Formats: sequence, C-alpha cells, structure tokens
Amino acid sequence: MALFEVTEYDRKVYEEQLKDFLPDKIFDVHVHVWLNSLVDKADEEDAPKRTVSWPGLVAPDNSLEDLQESFRLMFPDKECEALMFTSRRASKANNDYVAEASRRSGWPALYYSHPEESADQIEERIREGHFLGLKGYLNLSPAYIPEKEVRIFDFFPHHQLERLNKMGGIMMLHIPRDGRLQDPVNLAQMIEIYKTYPNIRMIIAHIGRAYTEPDIGNAFDILREEAPNMVFDFTANCYDKAIEECLKFTGPKRLLFGSDLPILRMRTHRITEGGNYVNLVPKGLYGDVSGDRHMREVEGEDAEKITFFMYEELLAFKRVAEKLGISKQDVEDIMYNNSKKLIADAEKAIYG
Repeated sequence: MALFEVTEYDRKVYEEQLKDFLPDKIFDVHVHVWLNSLVDKADEEDAPKRTVSWPGLVAPDNSLEDLQESFRLMFPDKECEALMFTSRRASKANNDYVAEASRRSGWPALYYSHPEESADQIEERIREGHFLGLKGYLNLSPAYIPEKEVRIFDFFPHHQLERLNKMGGIMMLHIPRDGRLQDPVNLAQMIEIYKTYPNIRMIIAHIGRAYTEPDIGNAFDILREEAPNMVFDFTANCYDKAIEECLKFTGPKRLLFGSDLPILRMRTHRITEGGNYVNLVPKGLYGDVSGDRHMREVEGEDAEKITFFMYEELLAFKRVAEKLGISKQDVEDIMYNNSKKLIADAEKAIYG
C-alpha cells in the first residue's frame, strides 16, 4: 500500500507545471524525521503548548523510509536529498534516530537542541552524531515565559551560539512571536546573531514565517542595511509576495528550498484573509478542523482540484521566478546548489 495517494490531478499538475521547471537534482534543506514510538510522552504532556495544531494532522511520524518514499511519489523522475532533523517532539532517542538515519542514507542532519544544554554538551552531541549544527524550537523555551514573549535567545542561548560560531555550524532558525518576520525583537536578535556570530551558517526558516502581507512589514529594508548576506529558506511558504520580496533581498545565491516534510504531504490550497492564512482542505480528510482558524474544509469540485502542499509551494516559487525572470541556472541554485555548498562548508568547518 502506498504511503499516500497520488491522484490523476496531482500527476497532471506535476507533469504540466512542475516537471520541466524543476532541476534534475533537488536538495530539501528542511525536513523532519522522527518515530512516534521514540517520543518521550511525559515530556510531551508537560511541554507548554505554543504551536498551531494543524501540522500534526498529516502524519504521526516520518521515518527515513517514509521521507524517501515521499520524494519518490512526488518527484518520480528527480534525484532528491535532504537536510534532516527531528521534530518539535524531540527526544534524545529521536536525535539518535536522526543520526542513524543520516549514517544510513548519507544525508546530512542537524541536532535538535534544548536551551538547558551546556556548550560542551552541545558540541559533544553534534560530534557524536556527526551533525552539522543545530535546530531549536520556541516550544523548548522555559515554561514560565508566555508564548507571545518568547525571544530567540530563550531557546538559542548565547553560550550555545558562541560554541556553534567557533565550530562554524548551521543554525536552522524558526523565529517566534506573533509579529513574525517584521517583529522588531525578532529582527534585532536575528541581526545580533548575524553580527556577533559571523561563522554561524544561519538559515531563517519559512521566510521568517511571513505567510501574509502584515508579516513582512519593512523587514527586508532593515535587513538590507544591517544584515545584507542573511540566508533564508522558503519552506512551507506559498505566499508569492513573501517569496518575491525575499528573493529580491537574497538574490539567487542565498535562497534555499525546503519543504517541512511530512507536513507538505498535506492536500491543501492556501489562501490569506485579513492577515490570517487559511489551509483549504477536502472535507473529512483531516477530521474535525472546525476549531482551527488556519483550516477550512471544501467539497465537490473545489476539493477535487486540491493537490499537495508541496506542489503549492513550488508553484508559488515558479510564479515568482517567472515574474522576476530568473534563469534556469538560478532555479537550480535555489533548489540544489546553494544548499549543497552550505552543507559542504559546514562539514569542512566542523570535521575538516
């Protein structure tokens, strides 16, 4: 039995709109790999709830084999690789699983860090698992901090960044706060990391979670002045304007493709309404979503014309690429070469 269904409509979208646009090789810089059986259920229950719930509707976990099968089903004629890390349901066992998955596949991985870990512990765990850097998450910030007040340094403390800077590793940064990319605290701390820790290969994930117009603000104007070489991925972002503004800022050498698999296996079409993003999904496919302001069910022909979130993201990128007139080589750089170079540079810096 297939991991998930690929419909005739999905095949039509891929064959007619994406196949020739995408390069033969794809590097996905942002995927989650974990086993539900290795989740520490006690930690999961005790952790403060600071995240949206809808991503958990797609898959209970994502093994290495499931990840590889996802690529095979969605990109049947492409050669795919990925930078892997576990999920926000991180546990030591799942970090170990990612390290083992990296050894088996030859694909690189990041260590999912906890802010309480010392600098020595961070380096030891990176080297033990042959990781290339860190992925952190706001959910691991101290429980007493209200969700709306979480700052980057609450889950990526300075002592860890100092050591990562010394090592020259990668930092995958999912920024917090309701203001997202345009939030002044986020911008100030992103710029502080950029200037204080220049050897960290920092990636701002999801275009700083800028999924609607208000999320962008004047962020890129500020970054052009203060952090002109900052790197972004457009993981799970279907908002054309965010991709366009980001690409104008980064150029084709500092933008990276990422998917957020397994979440992008979701069958959805995303719209924005009043500064809120809404995932339109086929009725009944993901259970009762009536209480989630980011989810809405559709039926009939509207539902039949909904494809994978993965394809939605790439179609948005294609529209922007065509609008800005970037070359086929530029697309290949964004979809593959930029990530491969960043990975190779981190590997050399840490392990020689």
